[in-house]
Amino acid sequence: MTSHIHPSAVIEDGAQIGIGCEIGPFCHIGPNVVLGPDVTLKSHVVVTGQTEIGEGTVVFPFAVIGEIPQDLKFKGEETRLVIGKRNRIREHVTMNAGTEGGGGVTRVGDDGLFMAGCHVAHDAQVGDRVILVNNSALAGHCVIEDDVIVGGLSGVHQWVRIGRGAIIGAVTMVTNDVIPYGLVQAPRGELDGLNLVGLKRRGVARSDITAMRAAFQMLAQGEGSFMERAKRLGDETESAYVQEIVDFILGDSDRSFLTPK
Repeated sequence: MTSHIHPSAVIEDGAQIGIGCEIGPFCHIGPNVVLGPDVTLKSHVVVTGQTEIGEGTVVFPFAVIGEIPQDLKFKGEETRLVIGKRNRIREHVTMNAGTEGGGGVTRVGDDGLFMAGCHVAHDAQVGDRVILVNNSALAGHCVIEDDVIVGGLSGVHQWVRIGRGAIIGAVTMVTNDVIPYGLVQAPRGELDGLNLVGLKRRGVARSDITAMRAAFQMLAQGEGSFMERAKRLGDETESAYVQEIVDFILGDSDRSFLTPK
């Protein structure tokens, strides 16, 4: 197979175009861009900077991928954006390269859906199968683990971590870390329970869900501080899912946690 490139597309010297790519009208691809096999750029897409896009990813019109960070500390250093396989990047999405102070790489995993108008800022680390709903935004240095859903018109504060399988409701501002499988809603982001629907859809055993619900209650109402409850929970649990929550809470973070009410 060969790539199909519309005559109006601008591809600068040095760009690497994989086998089977489809590049539509009026796209602009910079000299340091690497497109994997079967990448599709619909039309009017800008891909620039030191950017890699993985196999089978589709980018829709007017997305801007790999531009410099929206960070006043950025001084033109060489940084990167790495996007994985089979992502769907919809209209007007922006994804920025990293900064030297943040590790130099913004990274997006595989099989994500980034709906219209989403923003992924510098140095964010986004896992697999993540969904950002329309006009949601990740600030710099965020860590979004696998299988997270961020609702429409929501914002995630810089340096925040969102654990695997969590869900953020629409029109929510998330300013603190979210435990794995957490459910966050309300305008100022409150931890309101567990993402039980997501757990059931993934086929998590009833025994594990029961253990997680008990763990959530202990984190909400047990004795001692939130961290003390988490440590005690880690000593007592036999559930791998509960242990994942404990490990997340006890891990390194620059933010505090959204805690259960």
